[in-house]
Amino acid sequence: MDPITPVHGTTTLLLIAAGAVAVLLFLIIKVRLHAFISLVLVSVLTAVAAGIPVAQVPSALMSGFGSTLGAVALLVGFGVMLGRLLEVTGGAQVLADTLINRFGEKRAPLALGVAALLFGFPIFFDAGLVVFLPIIITVARRFGGSVLYYALPAAGAFASMHALVPPHPGPVAATEFFEGNVGTILLINLPVAVVAWYVGVYLLSRLLGRRVHVDVPELLFGQATVRSDAPRFVVVLALLLLPLVLIAGNTGASTLASAGAVDGDATWVTTLQLLGNTPIALLITLLVAIGVLGTSNGRSLEETTTLLDEALAPICSIILITGAGGMFGGVLRASGIGESLTSSLSDLGLPLLVQAFVIATLLRVAQGSATVALTTTSGLISAQVLAGGYGDVQIAALVIAIAAGATVLSHVNDSGFWLVSRFFEMDEKTTLKTWTVMETTLGLSAFALSTLVWAVG
Repeated sequence: MDPITPVHGTTTLLLIAAGAVAVLLFLIIKVRLHAFISLVLVSVLTAVAAGIPVAQVPSALMSGFGSTLGAVALLVGFGVMLGRLLEVTGGAQVLADTLINRFGEKRAPLALGVAALLFGFPIFFDAGLVVFLPIIITVARRFGGSVLYYALPAAGAFASMHALVPPHPGPVAATEFFEGNVGTILLINLPVAVVAWYVGVYLLSRLLGRRVHVDVPELLFGQATVRSDAPRFVVVLALLLLPLVLIAGNTGASTLASAGAVDGDATWVTTLQLLGNTPIALLITLLVAIGVLGTSNGRSLEETTTLLDEALAPICSIILITGAGGMFGGVLRASGIGESLTSSLSDLGLPLLVQAFVIATLLRVAQGSATVALTTTSGLISAQVLAGGYGDVQIAALVIAIAAGATVLSHVNDSGFWLVSRFFEMDEKTTLKTWTVMETTLGLSAFALSTLVWAVG
């Protein structure tokens, strides 16, 4: 649903948004009302208070809910089934053991983070996190302690790559707005993403792991599985690389088509785009995993189907809560809060780099979606960027600054907040103290690096 024409001023809309977040946190943390019910209730009240016509309130609610479910439900469903197969057959344990043997026990969190950085290059945050879940949990079970030691480096790696590095949609859209060179942006943003991850995520995760204990979750994959007939490492690695290769094929074909290097309607291009669509890639991977792992060791297809069915049951709550989080963010966007905010901030008089970061941050906090914050901010300042005649290095710095602002302060209107909260069985207060803090340090680290890139440019 497109934003409505605001009936309130910017200050009033921002107060409504702040009040909605406060009420939501009160209902969930203090009253202990179920998060799904709280999110839907507050979404309805916010829509009415923000001046969305009563007749349009249902469509505003369903727009955010449906679009989020469409993006998340298939990924989570296929990913959890794949993860369950890897866990039950011992594949996750094999991969975890191999990583630990290569990096050493003391560097297990670093090993997970580095692997997630590699896998996060073409894979979106939510898909990567779902696929990595059984590996994170297996490593955490082996060494004990807070699961945050292992979960945050991996989740933060996916978040860093998704926000900062092409071919992910946010940085690509910003580059197109600024008429920059995608190749140059990639070469600059990739090392920035790695350094920002190390400083803002990995180092912080060691501190948070010591201060906040979160038990290893048992809901999604049950108790630890130890098998003597586990698949070989090369088989497990091939299964994890399959969606990466398919998605990379889609990304490469789409990039070439956008650049005019190939015919976007060519059969091979459209085929790669279909096979590399993230849900399709995960479906193909799951079918291959069923054939390779699911029917091994005498297990029948019927038994495997029962196993997969059992894996789906625990994620219903996760999907519904994530969808409701998208509903809340969608209502905030439809209310016109973002549009009013950007129009009022366009003449702040701040240096362009700082202005880009501040606007993206406020949009992120106001409506939750990092991608929306990134693309909206890019569109808002694009005229200034084009008029300034900046080179590709400074354009890269601007993209980093906007992505940094669009990363910080993930909270209850962000569907990613709820994915992390429910996957690792953290309550909302703990998620705010850990995930929200980590996203903020990641964004601040990236912004600090953007100033260095700007100076060099």
